[in-house]
Amino acid sequence: MSDHQTPDFLVVIPARLGSTRLPRKPLADIGGKPMVVRVAERAKQSLAQSVVVATDSPEIEAACNAHRIECLLTSPDHPTGTDRLAEVARLLKLPANTLLVNVQGDEPLMPPDLINQVAQILANNPQCAISTIAVPITEKSEIDNPNVVKVALNHANEAMYFSRAPIPFMRDAQSAQKIEHLRHLGIYAYRADFLQAYTTLEPAPPEQAEALEQLRALWNGYRIAVHIALEAPPAGVDTPEDLERVRRLLGA
Repeated sequence: MSDHQTPDFLVVIPARLGSTRLPRKPLADIGGKPMVVRVAERAKQSLAQSVVVATDSPEIEAACNAHRIECLLTSPDHPTGTDRLAEVARLLKLPANTLLVNVQGDEPLMPPDLINQVAQILANNPQCAISTIAVPITEKSEIDNPNVVKVALNHANEAMYFSRAPIPFMRDAQSAQKIEHLRHLGIYAYRADFLQAYTTLEPAPPEQAEALEQLRALWNGYRIAVHIALEAPPAGVDTPEDLERVRRLLGA
């Protein structure tokens, strides 16, 4: 597929009410609309054929219905957002090669272009089951920050490993000049058949050590294509302070 022909894909937004740091986060008001609705409206500005919220909460479902956002009620028992996406693919009876983009429900400022790019990169790499996005790290403090997930790539821009540790490790100043550290952004595209396979995989030891579920795919031999974007989108919402920042940015 050429870079000019955008592939067909849908956006799925997993949204749970149970958030530890910011209670009832998806329903937080941003200028008269719940955050999850703001995320869906932003995703609709992408080239996706459809945008679906996947939730375990009838309250979130009602909020989506009130704003005419498509919503699916899914099981409350999913251990990860990826498992929730797999249920969506089953409920919608999606063909095996369908592309699904997972946009987190706390990313109301996600640029539509990044959504298109993550779908395009998976379409362009049929050997990969997943695609995602990374951006160059410019601040030294981010390299050492365990909350900033790093990714190391091979020559084909496929992920070799994701870590909260500084990877690659800089043994001396000379090597530091030859390498670019990359920060991983939590937006993914998947093929529908991979999602079904993922739900049958056991959690992997490095995944459990790092608390990074994408390592389960690498551990089991699946390939992850990585698009390097030039700059990160504005941060998502984890705390009350983040919520105020987003409200200001959206003039809400």
